Amino acid sequence: MFDWLHEMFSYTFISRALLVGMIVSLAAALLGVSLVLKRYSMIGDGLSHVGFGALAIAMVLGAAPLAFTIPVVVIAALILLRLSETSKIKGDAAIGMIATAALAIGVTVLSLAKGVNADISSYLFGSILVMSRDDVTLSLALGGAVLILFVLFYRRIFTVTFDEAFARATGLKAGLYNTLIATLTAVTIVLGMRLMGAMLISSLIIFPALTAMRLCKSFLRVTLTAAIVSLVSFFIGMSISYLLSTPAGASVVLVNALFFLAFSLIAKLRTRVQ
Repeated sequence: MFDWLHEMFSYTFISRALLVGMIVSLAAALLGVSLVLKRYSMIGDGLSHVGFGALAIAMVLGAAPLAFTIPVVVIAALILLRLSETSKIKGDAAIGMIATAALAIGVTVLSLAKGVNADISSYLFGSILVMSRDDVTLSLALGGAVLILFVLFYRRIFTVTFDEAFARATGLKAGLYNTLIATLTAVTIVLGMRLMGAMLISSLIIFPALTAMRLCKSFLRVTLTAAIVSLVSFFIGMSISYLLSTPAGASVVLVNALFFLAFSLIAKLRTRVQ
C-alpha cells in the first residue's frame, strides 16, 4: 500500500528536497506568526522577488547562487525595515516598489545575457531538481541556525511582536530584534525559493500562521500549531507532487490552502456550538 512512499524516498533528489523543505517550512512558519501579527507578512513576497533578481545576476556572473543571493536579500530586508520605520514610504508600498523593480531586473538580466542556459519558470515557480549537495549542506546549516536563534530569542520576539512600545519602555532593544526577524526571514526566503519558487515561497510564511490563528489564541499555541501545519502540508504536498507529477511548490500551497479552509470551517462550527 505504501510502496510509493519507499520508492519516493529512494530518489536522492526527492530526499534532498524533503529535507531542506521541512526545515524551511518550519522556519517560515515560526517567523510567519510574528510577521503576520506585525502586519508585515508580505515582506516574504517582496524579498522573494529580490531573490529572483539576485539569482539572475548570480547566474550571469557564474557565482554560487545561494552565497550570492543571501547577502543581497538580507540587505534588502534591512532596507525595507528601515523604510518602514523612518520613511514616508510605508510598509506595503515600500515592499511593492522594491519587489517589482527587483523582478524586472531579474527578467531583464536573463533576457540580455548571452550563453546563459536558464529556465526562468524553475526560479519563478520552483523545482525539486535544482538542489545540489552543496545547496543542501548550506541550507541545512543556515536553516538550523534560523531555528536555533528563534528558539533562543523566543520571549524577546514575543514581546516585540505584541507591544513594541512596551518592549522599548522596559529597555529591550526592539530595533535589534526587528532586525533579527528581518534577517532570519531573508535567509529563510532564499533557502526556500529555489524549491518553492519566487512566486510561491511567501505562502509558507502566511498560510500556516493564519491557519493556526483560526483555532488558537495564545502566541505559543499559534506558533506550535503553525509549525505542525506547515510540516504536514509540505510533506503531503510533496507526496502529491510525486504521485501526480504536479509542481512541488504549487502542490504544497494548495495543501496549505485546504488546511486553512478546514480550520476556518472548524472555527465557525465551534462558534455556533458555543
